[in-house]
Amino acid sequence: MKTNSNLQRVLESGAFAVTAECGPPRSADKDVVLKKGLLLKKHVDAVNVTDNQTAIVRMGSLAASALLKSIGLDPVWQLVCRDRNRIAIQSDILGAAALGINNMLCLSGDHQCFGNQAHAKNVFDLDSMQLLGAARDLCADGKFVYDDYQVPQSDRPALFLGAAANPFADPFEFRVIRLAKKIDNGARFIQTQCIFNLPKFSKWIKAVRDAGLADKVYILGGVTPIKSAGMAMYMKKNVAGMDVPDDVIKRIKGAPKDKQKDEGVKIAVETIQKLKKMKGVSGVHIMAIEWEDIVPEIVEAAGLAPRP
Repeated sequence: MKTNSNLQRVLESGAFAVTAECGPPRSADKDVVLKKGLLLKKHVDAVNVTDNQTAIVRMGSLAASALLKSIGLDPVWQLVCRDRNRIAIQSDILGAAALGINNMLCLSGDHQCFGNQAHAKNVFDLDSMQLLGAARDLCADGKFVYDDYQVPQSDRPALFLGAAANPFADPFEFRVIRLAKKIDNGARFIQTQCIFNLPKFSKWIKAVRDAGLADKVYILGGVTPIKSAGMAMYMKKNVAGMDVPDDVIKRIKGAPKDKQKDEGVKIAVETIQKLKKMKGVSGVHIMAIEWEDIVPEIVEAAGLAPRP
């Protein structure tokens, strides 16, 4: 399906794509979103807008996506299954399309126990596979879940659908099977977990190629600049599905404290340069957590500026 997605345009042109992330604030301050968007605007092809990440209440991802759209960015609207049933999900998909949102990333969402409202009720009416399938069917055929009504073709949403993949989660052998299921359910681009263990990622992308999946989906490798050795150790020990090798921690720890951020940026740039050479990798997704102002420096240092 052709959409008005700039991300789709860049990927289909064969250019190495760059996306970044914008976390909405824990307030109604729209200027926070706009400021982050302007920092990223000239250095990325699209900007992910997180959906109450870490299960903490923030400005809605759809509202923040609309704000970024208003200043000329191409938002990747993230939608998680945790907080909505199928009625709300499909309603929001229609609303996103009406607002001119062109990209949607389908996610399960962090369980509420990881946030600061652990007793909140979750929903998980659909899982991430079913969410993809529901979005695909609504866009392609105008069909709602278990509903005979069909949206007229001219009024159907046109979204470039994506999903996440974690090449480092266990069991490793299941990672490619799970990716294939997401592709079957409509994913057209994939953004991966942060890549620090390049040998393991290389093994995964080879398995993806061997399964013929690299020809069916665009894969963007996740890259996160690390600010300090403490952050690296925290991610290794406390973030589920994260693989931070000891040699990465040792390298950052070996730098003076006031230079550890610089070392983290160097590692991010080196990772991007290695990913660019890997067959089957179509771009990178830079997740600079509350550090959006470092993204232009990383993009430029990695030789990815200007954007097409």
